[in-house]
Parts: sequence; C-alpha cells; structure tokens
Amino acid sequence: MSYTTTFYHIVFRTYRSEMSIPEEHERELYAYIFGIARKLNCQTYRIGGMPDHIHLFVSLPATLPLASFVQQVKTASSKWMKANPHFPAFHGWGHEYAGFSYSIRDKNKIVGYILRQKEHHKRVSFAEEYRDLVEAHGIVIDDRYFLRDD
Repeated sequence: MSYTTTFYHIVFRTYRSEMSIPEEHERELYAYIFGIARKLNCQTYRIGGMPDHIHLFVSLPATLPLASFVQQVKTASSKWMKANPHFPAFHGWGHEYAGFSYSIRDKNKIVGYILRQKEHHKRVSFAEEYRDLVEAHGIVIDDRYFLRDD
C-alpha cells in the first residue's frame, strides 16, 4: 500500500470576472462543488470566495491530476449554475486557474485566508490578489494572456 496526499489551494474566476455569484446563494455553489470533490474521492477543507471568483483548499488522491480535478469541477458546476435560477448572470468560468501545492502544516493558514476573503477584498482587487499569489509561487506571468478570456 502506498501513502500519498497532495494539498492544493485552487483559485479560478468567473468568465471575464463577471460578478455572477450572488452572496446569498454562494453556499449552494460551494455545497455543489463539495459534492463534486467528494465523488472524486477528494477531501475539501474550505471553499470560499467572492462574486467573481472562488478559492478551494483540497487534497487530491494520487490517481487524480490537478488539471483533471479543476476541469471536472468547472465543467459540472458551470452546467449546474447555468441551469440554476439563482445564478442568472453566470456565463461560465474563466479559462485560467491557479493551483498551488502546500503541506498539511499550511492547512490552517490557507483555510484562514479563504475564510477572510470578504475582508481581504475590501483592500485588494482580485487581479492584484491573483497576480500576487501566482508570482509568490515563482511563476512568471505573461501579461498578454493574464486574465484574458478572449
């Protein structure tokens, strides 16, 4: 038997950063995504966000690549949101996502960060947050494509 776990902080936004996740219905969306993750044998520690983006902190089984997990979450939740009258302004997810690996020792820090999103975004825009997260993980951003859905 092998023993593995991977922890990821995943961030993705709505198409063109549209404000299409109403705060009064965000918990429905988070519960739906939690269910998708559970069906994929993932452990979800926190989901949260803002009307234009979401954050997930999850651990994935060794057999599930990050890109596949994100694709399945975005595809299923997009179909569900488009059929749900509580999300009338939702047109889809943006093309990009960010996924950063962490240790179990970072769990409380990342969960806390996701919990504080509403407070955080009183001071920082999503574009600033996203750029800071990506660059803090040593990734060079090509501004020609940064946050572009066209």
